Parts: sequence; structure tokens; C-alpha cells
Amino acid sequence: REGRGGGGAIDLAIHLTGLRFREALAWLARLPAATVVSPPPAPPAQSCLQLPRPDPARLGRITAYLTSQRGLAPALIDALIQAGALYADARANAVFLLWDQHHAPIGAELRGTLPDRPWRGLASGTRKDLGFFSVPATPLPAVIICESAIDAISCSLLHPGYRCISTAGARPNPLCLAAIVASGATVYCGFDADPTGEDMATAMIAMHPTIHRRRPSRHDWNDVLRDQR
Repeated sequence: REGRGGGGAIDLAIHLTGLRFREALAWLARLPAATVVSPPPAPPAQSCLQLPRPDPARLGRITAYLTSQRGLAPALIDALIQAGALYADARANAVFLLWDQHHAPIGAELRGTLPDRPWRGLASGTRKDLGFFSVPATPLPAVIICESAIDAISCSLLHPGYRCISTAGARPNPLCLAAIVASGATVYCGFDADPTGEDMATAMIAMHPTIHRRRPSRHDWNDVLRDQR
């Protein structure tokens, strides 16, 4: 604050004690040896994003799963495929892309569609804190945060005036959330109506008091949609 000295230990001792240079040096020499603290371990290196390769031959399989078994509107599924937000991989997984604020892919949610393989996961290297899957892709004045891409699509069909996004899991404070709140949109936490969803919603609202809770009337938004259909 005083703008004097080089910032080393001797200058600090002179500043704190008022001693002269030689006296400060002797004072430092009399101090017990400092404990050497090991630096914290470096964070693990981020693995490169490895999105599954598209397999157009499997599109019929994932479309049938999403429309027949999940009750999603065929027109909306076709629109997501045309926009590049949804595709099929060689294992007939539905691949839902997660985008950052610059519309660059930062990961993908994967959903198995084969009858003998009920499975869900993330593409290798996904950094889900940095973005989300969104329906529609463009901002709207109100946002509902969901736990999965299928829930976000279902919620969008139930609430067409809202932008429904998936944060790929129930997490109270993903890095992308602050920008959503700061955008001025009215934000609702639409996590599942189960203990995990309730706990994560409570934690999210505690950190961002402007967020409101919007609870699905069934376990999740896809259950609500299928009930209505």
C-alpha cells in the first residue's frame, strides 16, 4: 500500500517492526525455520472432447424410441435433427449436443434406445458445467432448467413459451447458470420431483434467490407428457 520496498521478507520485516536493514536481517535470522508447505496438486488435465460419430442409418431407431416410447412430437425431433442438436451414433444411442454461449459443442448427453440396453451417459470429455442442451436454441424471457435432454424436450412441449434447458444432471450451481440468471430471464428450477431433485433445487435457490421452483406433477417432465398423451 505504501509503494515502497521490493516486497521481499526483509522489506516486510522493516515495515512491520520499524527496524533498520541490518537489525531486520538479524531479527529474521532468529526466527524458527518455517514449515515448508507442499503446493496443492495440479488439477487433472481436461480430456479432449470425443463426440460419437453420427450414423444416419440409426436415425430411424432413435426417432422411433423418442416418439413412440417417450411420446415426443415427431416434428420437434425432426427439427432438432435438422439443426444438428440431435443425431444417432453407431450404437443407436440418441446423442444430444450441449453448447456453450458461443454455440460451440462442449459435450453430449447419450441415451441408449435399444430394448435390451437402457443406458444413459455423457460423451468422453464433456464439460457440462460450461453449457447445456436447449429447446429452443434461442433465448426466451423465461427458462426452465431440467435434468436431462429428454425432460427438456418434454417440458418444451408442455410449456411452449419457455426455453427449456438440460444441465445433464441435477446440480445446484453449474458455471453456465450465472449467465442465465444475469440475462434477466425469469428462471425456474424444474428438477425431478424426488429427494435428489428437491435437495438440488433448494440448494440452487439458496445460491440464486431469484430462481423459482417449478415441480413436475409426476416424477419428471417426460412422465407428465406421456400422461397427457
